[in-house]
Amino acid sequence: MREVTVIIPNYNGIQYLGECLDSLEKQTMSADIIVVDNASTDGSLDILSGYPDIKLIKLDSNFGFCRAVNEGIAATKTKYLILLNNDTKPEPDFVEELYKAIDAHPDTFSVASRMIQMNDPDRIDSAGDLYCALGWAFSLGKDGSLSRYNRESVIFSACAGAAIYRKDLFEEIGYFDELHFSYLEDVDVGYRARIMGYVNRYTPKAVVYHAGSGTTGSRYNPFKVRLAARNSWYVIYKNMPTLQILINLPFFLIGFGLKALFFILKGYGREYLSGMKRGYLMCVAGRKYPYDHRFLRNYCRIQLELWVNMFRRIFG
Repeated sequence: MREVTVIIPNYNGIQYLGECLDSLEKQTMSADIIVVDNASTDGSLDILSGYPDIKLIKLDSNFGFCRAVNEGIAATKTKYLILLNNDTKPEPDFVEELYKAIDAHPDTFSVASRMIQMNDPDRIDSAGDLYCALGWAFSLGKDGSLSRYNRESVIFSACAGAAIYRKDLFEEIGYFDELHFSYLEDVDVGYRARIMGYVNRYTPKAVVYHAGSGTTGSRYNPFKVRLAARNSWYVIYKNMPTLQILINLPFFLIGFGLKALFFILKGYGREYLSGMKRGYLMCVAGRKYPYDHRFLRNYCRIQLELWVNMFRRIFG
């Protein structure tokens, strides 16, 4: 019986999906594979005819990353699951190394892989995610040299583009919040795991090449800027008790002010400010993660980490 299922959300991924599936066929450790399609119209599902063992879940509309992976998680029967973007190409031991990393640590909710830029393989795409008191989530090592981040480490959350998770802990803490649609949903679910005392890790031994923005098309675009700004507020509102929000409010004002200036200079000021407004409305309509005094020590640890990561982000 296999212990790992790979879940691939797909939306018009014809440019990348075939190469991704080919690389999974070459893995040193076999895994079940589920492709969840968000009503693609580019013919990418025709590729699946060459992979008869892959399970396909077809959605009747583009419900976004969160709904797609939630459908896959619900259909998973294995102990562990790997979420993998369709614009990736994992090394042959990718599944095995992620499996070994999480199986060795019973306290671990997720393990992030070493993501390398497909178009510039001398540079890191992500070595796990950190979150800081400025209200920013950022990828460790982004655009940095491959000489860095060569050791396993504890991180704030795993990038859901290429990471392994424990299925039973999803049942405990909840699936991805579909209000996010996409972007920062992995920070949110990792945050919830941290509140409950679980650990998120990074392993450099599991390597995957990532094209990046294979669905949205570019690193910065109106859709991505708007959703990321909106979801940034929601992550704060949802996961932080009111007192913690008030403690960090001066840092949030600085952080979001700097982001607004950055995107104004990039030509996306209107999109960013629109996203901020939608973020407020999202908080009103969304669900706040209930505070539990049993986890007070975890809240305090997280807050200290947010301050440390803020200085780490500012001063490198």
